[in-house]
Amino acid sequence: MRVAVLTGGGDCPGLNAAIRAVVRKSVVRFEDEVIGYLDGWRGVLEGDSMPLDIERCRGILPRGGTILGTSRTNPYTIDGGPERAMATLERDGVDALIAIGGEDTLGVADRLAASGMPVVGVPKTIDNDLSGTDLTIGFDTAVQIAAEAIDRLHTTAESHDRVIVCEVMGRHAGWIATYAGIAGGATAILVPEEPFDIDAVCEYLRHRHSFGRYASIVVTAEGALPAEGTITVASPELDQFGHPRLGGIGNTVAAEIERRTGFESRVTILGHIQRGGTPSAFDRVLATRFGTAAADAVHEGAWGEMVALHGARIERVPIADAVATLKTLDAELFRSVAEVFFG
Repeated sequence: MRVAVLTGGGDCPGLNAAIRAVVRKSVVRFEDEVIGYLDGWRGVLEGDSMPLDIERCRGILPRGGTILGTSRTNPYTIDGGPERAMATLERDGVDALIAIGGEDTLGVADRLAASGMPVVGVPKTIDNDLSGTDLTIGFDTAVQIAAEAIDRLHTTAESHDRVIVCEVMGRHAGWIATYAGIAGGATAILVPEEPFDIDAVCEYLRHRHSFGRYASIVVTAEGALPAEGTITVASPELDQFGHPRLGGIGNTVAAEIERRTGFESRVTILGHIQRGGTPSAFDRVLATRFGTAAADAVHEGAWGEMVALHGARIERVPIADAVATLKTLDAELFRSVAEVFFG
């Protein structure tokens, strides 16, 4: 078979490990030929690809980013985009496409699969918000990076007796904020699923600081929103998939905390640091398992399905189910565990 692979959406640690696994399993076990489309769906639309073999993939296991490049191109926002994508695969003699991506990339894959494209999905997103899988490629590394940053922020906050607001990624889901906040001993965690009361946050801080010279860390997801009528935030612009380009809520929160409490406050926005660098051991293994399982799915004709982690097992779910609804934060984890340590 001639198998193609692409990586779409935001980059994350572990993508290269997944590409390597697809190539290794496809070439060694099935004697397939593998190519990679460059920059996500853009490469498919423009027929821009490169050959992938075992030699080309040597040494990429620990590398962050993706050797194929990525973009947020959406064929369904381009005139004739879906037809061009189907025509490219036919012209290139591609028998199967493995799409490695999150909600948007796999949403396109699902629609193309319904139109007859032989596609298999692999879940990746540091936000961990894809339904149908317990974990996605990149999440574990992002949490590790955020937790290490919070550890470092603690020491400087303590030295200056300050409040530091640490903004992490998470447009619609607070998985990173909650895991990193718990691991880093945050005074409060703000997530998109739970509109926050800034007065309550300030009360947590007053309580903590009432014991003497203290410093506090407030972790906020980029998509966290204040309860209605409490703080006014600007409306962000949208990307090709209609999602807001977020970032900056940490600045608003820090300013409000200082204004309301008098505690000197600073903000650190981790941003793309969470996406870059070497993947954790867990993400390397998960990506490798997903990549090899995707190659198996191709040879079993599991079109329109996504490989997924359920407990300790790699299984398959329809891509349609994975992208139908976002997997938001477990309310019990937030209320029964995280909130216990607020203040």
